[in-house]
Amino acid sequence: MIQLVPRLSIPAALALGSAALGAAFAAGLFLGRRFQRRWRLLPPEDHPLWQYLLSRSMREHPVLRSLRLLTLEQPQGESMMTCEQAQLLANLTRLIKAKKVLDLGTFTGYSAVALALALPPAGRVVTCEVDAGPPELGRPLWRQAEVERKIDLRLQPALETLDELLAAGEAGTFDVAVVDADKENCVAYYEKCLQLLRPGGVLAVLRVLWRGEVLQPRRGDVEAECVRNLNERIRRDARVYISLLPLDDGLTLAFKL
Repeated sequence: MIQLVPRLSIPAALALGSAALGAAFAAGLFLGRRFQRRWRLLPPEDHPLWQYLLSRSMREHPVLRSLRLLTLEQPQGESMMTCEQAQLLANLTRLIKAKKVLDLGTFTGYSAVALALALPPAGRVVTCEVDAGPPELGRPLWRQAEVERKIDLRLQPALETLDELLAAGEAGTFDVAVVDADKENCVAYYEKCLQLLRPGGVLAVLRVLWRGEVLQPRRGDVEAECVRNLNERIRRDARVYISLLPLDDGLTLAFKL
């Protein structure tokens, strides 16, 4: 029984990335955790084919697995990045030979550790969190994975960190940005991260389907409206190439031109 698994030039990078993303999109029809909603795009997580695909694709670092299981025990732990999303982003990080990464929404550090493991020894992950508790819970596992020195934790609102980085002249110097923070500011996060990314950089936005509420947001559902507006903005944005993948609650990848 299969165990449940609770600097390239722009044209070259995009050509390689498109092939990888095509495969990821097809796999996304089966992969991902089921949504906590009335309907879902993906099969249940205990479906045999889903488990087969996951077992034949995942290479989760042992420390990452421990950190994932620890995170799932916490309040709101189910909202964390899934292991297949983390692996895809780590592989893209390796593909474009990234050295500097932005991570908005640290929580226990699962995404930060996954990305740090994909970076070279001198790599750096600037990760943003407003609550000091969850990162400290995960920090012993950062050390165990030997990536703590790569992780630059900023305990303040993400917009403040992004503004500080821009003011420090770091625009156009980051290779990857991952946005998994509050949805009310998602458009501002997108715009500022895009400024900080170099041409050919990758911007990933999680939870862009928002439990299906993006189809018809309920009156007064500010978060769903913000996500829907962001999706429309990205769709029309001529500064990026895009793919929206049906992994978990939706994952948008935008490749800066």
